[in-house]
Amino acid sequence: MCIGCARTGVSCKATMLPEALRELLREHVEAVRRLHQEDLKAGLGQVLLPEGLERKYPSATRDWGWQWVFPAGSLSRNPRTGQVLRHHVLEDVLQRAVKAARQKAGIVQPVSCHALRHCFATHVLESGTGIRTVQELLGRKDVSTTQIYTHVMQKPGIGVRSPLDGP
Repeated sequence: MCIGCARTGVSCKATMLPEALRELLREHVEAVRRLHQEDLKAGLGQVLLPEGLERKYPSATRDWGWQWVFPAGSLSRNPRTGQVLRHHVLEDVLQRAVKAARQKAGIVQPVSCHALRHCFATHVLESGTGIRTVQELLGRKDVSTTQIYTHVMQKPGIGVRSPLDGP
C-alpha cells in the first residue's frame, strides 16, 4: 500500500511501465504540472477529493500531488457545487484515440481498450509472470477471473513480447 492509500483509504492501481515510455510519461507529467500552474494562476486548479478529505485537508484540492495524471483538456463546472475545475480525461476520449490509432495503422479488425487489456494479460502470462501478479496488475479480486487468459497460452507459437519492450 502506498502512502497516499494509507492516508486516504482509497486504493490506487499499479501496473508495468515499459522503459520505452518512461521519458514520454515524464515529459507528459511535466506538461500537466505546467497546466496546473497556469490553472492556479487563473484562480482555478482544483480537483474534487473523495469523501470528506476536503474538510480534513482544505488546501489539498489545489496541491500538485492530488492532480490528475491525465487531465481533461478543458475546465468544467461541477453541477453539484458550481465550482469550475479540471476533471480527468473521460473514458470515451481514450476509446476514440485507440480507434483513430487503429485506423491510422491500417488495422481492419476491431480494437478496443478492453482488447488491449486482454492482450496485456495474455502477454505477461506468456512471459512467465505468475497468475497472482497478473491478477494484481489487472486489479482483480478473484484469481479465477484472471485464469481465463491461460487458455491462449495453450496454443503453440504464441510466446511473444510486447514490441514496446524491444528485442
